[in-house]
Amino acid sequence: MDVFYASGVWFAEMLQVNLACLENFWLWASFLGDPKRIFIIYFPFTYFLLDQKVGVKVLWLGLISEWLNVVCKWFLFGERPFWWVFESGFSRKEEVLLRQFPATCETGPGSPSGHCMINGAALWPVVTTLTTWLSQHSKSWMVKAAPFTVYLLLELAVGISRVFILAHFPHQVIGGILVGIALGWLLEPWVPLERKLSFYLWAALSLCLSAMITYWALLALGVDLNWSITLATKWCSNPEWIRMETRPFSSLCRDVATVLGLGLALHSSSYTQLKGKRPSWPQRVWCAGLALVLLQLLSEMAQPQDVTLWYGLSFVKYATFPWVVVALLPKAVYAVTSDATQPHND
Repeated sequence: MDVFYASGVWFAEMLQVNLACLENFWLWASFLGDPKRIFIIYFPFTYFLLDQKVGVKVLWLGLISEWLNVVCKWFLFGERPFWWVFESGFSRKEEVLLRQFPATCETGPGSPSGHCMINGAALWPVVTTLTTWLSQHSKSWMVKAAPFTVYLLLELAVGISRVFILAHFPHQVIGGILVGIALGWLLEPWVPLERKLSFYLWAALSLCLSAMITYWALLALGVDLNWSITLATKWCSNPEWIRMETRPFSSLCRDVATVLGLGLALHSSSYTQLKGKRPSWPQRVWCAGLALVLLQLLSEMAQPQDVTLWYGLSFVKYATFPWVVVALLPKAVYAVTSDATQPHND
């Protein structure tokens, strides 16, 4: 493995030397690839602007692949993240850090890359849906191949950005891309679209218990699951960059809360009342825009330093997100726009 690590150090240095002028672009690509964007941006946008079923698929594949990434990264593989080079004997480690990036202080192990793996799986339904639609309306192979081309370019840009900002080695990025594509292809046909509320309750409980059992089993075997957090704390030049949301149970909390919130939203009276009505394009655009603003505000608000309080608020927020998208905004926008279009009696 040292060959992969050594070549990864060389590749990261080459990127930082030759592509320094594109720093803002790589930072933006890494931002778009953050798994959190699936819950805040990609889910509501596909739900309102593409198709509701596709939006639910994006959310399901996002949270399932994130759960799998947490289990693989933290509890099974635990491979070295990029900043392990500080602890290694690489002679050129000082040359690699041409600049300081917050991502260098992410607390998780490195393989596979969560940004690449989770986005690759979550965006797969969008690609297949657009490809099918374009195939029905165009005979040009270039037009038909456009969704997959954009998808692969996005994955490549996110992957390079993760190496550029010293968050991953190249082989960890490649592994994340391949696993993400495979998960999207394998799991899309099996995504549960509408089930009884008990299904969502059991799914949330299963995700939580399975990860916890694995965690405690490895602890009982004497495995130190916090080694990467210790190293991140040691080498990070700015303690504020060691973000709570990069810890393993942060992702697990988000996934469990989202499953529970989605089940409650799909069985709410607001969703049931509008289930048979297809909103107009202006209504869908309004819902997508409002969702982007509202979910971003909810995500950024209330970031306490107390660990227990932070996890509790995070659970509440992510359980609320599906309800906002599926139930609250459609009902509010429909009520306002319907009243505006109704004729008034003199």
